[in-house]
Amino acid sequence: MWQDLGAAFCLMLVIEGIMPFLNPRRWRNLVATIAVIDDKTLRLFGLFSMLLGASLLYLIRG
Repeated sequence: MWQDLGAAFCLMLVIEGIMPFLNPRRWRNLVATIAVIDDKTLRLFGLFSMLLGASLLYLIRG
């Protein structure tokens, strides 16, 4: 289990690094836009992202 968790973390870092590597200016603008979004909207986006990720993982692994 710890190997899978470590592999997932490594893949997350690779995926998170793609945007700043390919287009740093647009990534900086995106981060600035996210910084001004209210907390409720950001929490809803986070919840949706977690539910989508968990659902896809269930479908792939299930």
